[in-house]
Amino acid sequence: MKIAVVGNQLEFDEFSQKFGSMHECLCFTDHHFLDDELNVDCVFDFTISDSPEHFSFYEDRLSVPIFLNTIKMTLAELAAYYPLNTEQVYGFNGMLTFINREVLEITSLSDSPSFTIFEDLKTAFQLVDDRVGMVTPRIVCMIINEAFYTMQEGTASPEDIDSGMKLGTNYPFGPFEWLEKIGVSDVYELLEALYEDTKEECYKIAAALKKGYLSVQRITPQ
Repeated sequence: MKIAVVGNQLEFDEFSQKFGSMHECLCFTDHHFLDDELNVDCVFDFTISDSPEHFSFYEDRLSVPIFLNTIKMTLAELAAYYPLNTEQVYGFNGMLTFINREVLEITSLSDSPSFTIFEDLKTAFQLVDDRVGMVTPRIVCMIINEAFYTMQEGTASPEDIDSGMKLGTNYPFGPFEWLEKIGVSDVYELLEALYEDTKEECYKIAAALKKGYLSVQRITPQ
């Protein structure tokens, strides 16, 4: 298969680790490839989660399956602004560290979605509810947030928290290690979206995490 991947280099690198040995993966940082009428079999777009307006580029221009990184919003929210072909559009978990895994976490608005595309992609998948954060990003970011509460209360150091989580739960990374790999901005913004969606206290952002996020925003060129 020929797959167009819209995103940054880190996202493309991890995507290629999962699919590159089986398919031809083409990396694009924007949507100009649509102007060239490029012949591809499907598209994975990592940019939608931060820029939902980018979906307008696909309207009436591509008739292949489109996978949208919808961890910070839902397909239903996207469909409220842009018409979606529910048979051809899927949400997927595009958060860093969750891409190159055996099972691809997806969502769909279709009552009877077609899964033949996953046979072509040669990947296992798990269909989950169309919710902000899907399943695994929601859990991991909540754990990271709780780790910040534990740290700021002086209960344990980041190193001890990481060691305890890996030994106690057999997770591949501790919360602070996961934060570094995912990026503080994506963790903060997902928690912010989760709290806005649910108003549940478990997603209320720890002050220490907010401080780290604001520090990154000050030094990141706009």
